[in-house]
Amino acid sequence: METRTTNWRSAGAFFSKYGIYFAFVILSGTLAIYSPAFRSLPNIKNILEQISVNGIMAIGMTLVIITAGIDLSVGSVLALSAVVGTSFAQVNDQGTQEHTVLVPIAMGLLVGLGCGAINGILIAKRRLAPFIVTLGMMTVARGFALVYTKGRPVINLSDVYDTIGGTSLGGIPLPAIIFFVVLLLGIFILHYTRFGRYVYAVGGNELAAKVSGVNTDRILIGVYALTGALAGVAGIVESSRVMSGPPAAGQGYELDAIAAVVIGGTSLSGGVGSIAGTLVGVLIIGVMSNGLDLLNVPSYWQPIAKGLIIICAVLLDKKSKN
Repeated sequence: METRTTNWRSAGAFFSKYGIYFAFVILSGTLAIYSPAFRSLPNIKNILEQISVNGIMAIGMTLVIITAGIDLSVGSVLALSAVVGTSFAQVNDQGTQEHTVLVPIAMGLLVGLGCGAINGILIAKRRLAPFIVTLGMMTVARGFALVYTKGRPVINLSDVYDTIGGTSLGGIPLPAIIFFVVLLLGIFILHYTRFGRYVYAVGGNELAAKVSGVNTDRILIGVYALTGALAGVAGIVESSRVMSGPPAAGQGYELDAIAAVVIGGTSLSGGVGSIAGTLVGVLIIGVMSNGLDLLNVPSYWQPIAKGLIIICAVLLDKKSKN
């Protein structure tokens, strides 16, 4: 009896660790059978391009959630970074660009980095709840995006800027390449640096980490600043893809990023998670959305499916800790 119980626990632990990968394979295989268009090369490229923005933000969100925090502001920070960045990428009446493409990219990154740093300082130094701080930043950043553009999208962007989201290298969309570069950097930072080890330590037990000599305030500020910067990268990619800087961009994107991280096995309690799991979570959301579109399922069913998947992922996380 004892052996059987041990076997069940081992099987449960194995499923908890690798079940998400099997789920992705089953989902992809099922869609490939029922929709031949799903497995076509153009559609695969389309999926890679579609998941790039959510994937970039989800990398930062992984770090935040591992610290037992949350960032609800990334969608609005994306919009603010996009409108500020694109305002420096416009061409004048003569059709010439006043700034090199590096200027709008740098401005978008700085805006995202600044918003994230403010979140981190308020959370680390003032000990405010991440939910409240980032909820406030979500509203403030969205408001600034609307004020900055007077509610109108930024248009007439340079061709060089538009190529960021509209070109391919070796047949792979450039947004997907940017995402995978960010992915590799995230893996390196989280799993192969002292900063990454400290991120896990803060999420596992912040007080114990502080007693051990970890500067927890610096780690938290760094995590939220990095997450804001990645939202800025996502804003640059998104605005380049749509060839404009709409102040309404990124609405609801924070939920997709959180969903990808939670589906990927990162615990909302902190201290547990991986970039590889987040990648699978991003792919599952992207493949599911694409598959439902190919099967002509009405788009308003997609949020319901995402919500159910998130609930199941949280239930599995809770069960694995019992």
